[in-house]
Amino acid sequence: MSKLRIKQEEQLSIKFSHLLGRGERRRLDLYFSLPKEMGIGPNSLNEEEYYFSGVQGRRAYYSEGLHLPLVQSRFVSQKKRTLEEFRLYMNLFAYQYAVAMENDARELLRIEDEQAFYKALNEFTVHATTLLRRFRRGAPADEKWHHYFENADNYLSWFTEQQLLKLLAKNGDGNANHVTEKVLMLCRQEREYRDGRDYNSQRTRKDANRIANKMLLLRRLIQQGVVLKEELKPLGVGLKKLTTGTATALVMLVVSTLIIKAQGAFNGLTLVMVFVLALIYGVREIFKEDVRNALWRVVQRGRPRWSRTLQDTTTQELIARQLVWLEFIKSKDLPSAVNEILKRRHSQNKVDAEILHYGIATRVADTDFLTGYNTIQEQVVFSLVPFVEFLERGNDEIYREQDGVVSSEQVERRYQINLVVVCQREKHDTQYARYKITVNRHQIVEITMSDLPDNLPLIDDLVEHDSSATARLDRQSEPVIES
Repeated sequence: MSKLRIKQEEQLSIKFSHLLGRGERRRLDLYFSLPKEMGIGPNSLNEEEYYFSGVQGRRAYYSEGLHLPLVQSRFVSQKKRTLEEFRLYMNLFAYQYAVAMENDARELLRIEDEQAFYKALNEFTVHATTLLRRFRRGAPADEKWHHYFENADNYLSWFTEQQLLKLLAKNGDGNANHVTEKVLMLCRQEREYRDGRDYNSQRTRKDANRIANKMLLLRRLIQQGVVLKEELKPLGVGLKKLTTGTATALVMLVVSTLIIKAQGAFNGLTLVMVFVLALIYGVREIFKEDVRNALWRVVQRGRPRWSRTLQDTTTQELIARQLVWLEFIKSKDLPSAVNEILKRRHSQNKVDAEILHYGIATRVADTDFLTGYNTIQEQVVFSLVPFVEFLERGNDEIYREQDGVVSSEQVERRYQINLVVVCQREKHDTQYARYKITVNRHQIVEITMSDLPDNLPLIDDLVEHDSSATARLDRQSEPVIES
């Protein structure tokens, strides 16, 4: 049920996502094979700095299918529903609707063919209109509940308008057609809808900064109870102190030996003796950090770097525990199966590479989730910006001759990152997948799946990368984060 997926997020980032059920235990390892000519390695990229600046994660409840009583007319009429339950169901719907719109809008922006873009945009608009209508049919009559509904309704209306206008601004090219008019009509209707209900003051509507910040606050409110609370702790703090002390002791042992020998060679405190002692202490300062770092790398190798706990923001109950790895490893330390997968590359792609390993082991608590939830989804976005900042800037030219006329065409330098995914689950065989990520200095050119050796099983619930936009907001009348 993991529905593991890897896809492009922004121009220079990829998103890895999967689903976790109650009581599940799973370990996922991602091995990035980075060609050495890219200039990325332990000397140029600090793993800890990259983790906090280039790896962003989000873990939230996820609902399969239409499991939201809020959008059904009978929801509000059920007296047994509490205010807290109402907020939770409403937040789940609003959150998944917003994330689904972001994902599908991103896919739409990648469509280059104009006709295909407007066809997908029309479908996108129809789904958004349908879901907003269904959401509003579930508006509560009770005043004490209505305030929470208005906050979510205000945000979804504004967010829908912004996503549609963004699509027209970036890909519309000012062409007037029936789809453009349909999109603009929906945007005007949503703006009038918010104004008619006085969701935002006139001063807020006129100030872009005020409206943007208010909507950011409303976005955080609809995440309440859906996005899990995270607490990240570094591991090995005591071990690092012990390693530092051991390294210092080793260096001081050498220094003390040199001092004793120097005292035996020079009788009394002479000027030469002072210079020799100064030289010894200078050498100690030079090598102390190097010895400590080298020793720490040996001790830390293969150990998790961080631990994370996930808690329900409403009940404060523990939902899951995670261990996280991020480190550069040597090719000889790769698992044999991963090594076998990487050896299947074409001969021209068999270049020296640095291996960056990201691993995450998750243990989900075997307790009931809140009513209406049966799954949590983890999404991790890896920024490739630090990977491409050392790439060559210039473009080359290819020359052609035809009928005596010589022409030139500019070509860009591209690099191929191999990514191997390893999935280990309880009572299941280890499974694998391999991706080829082609990048240039400015963007990800493409992401493709590659074949595996016949003796290695493919991850059975892997969702293959699909570069086409489908705008599937209303698949079987449900809002989904990803199909």
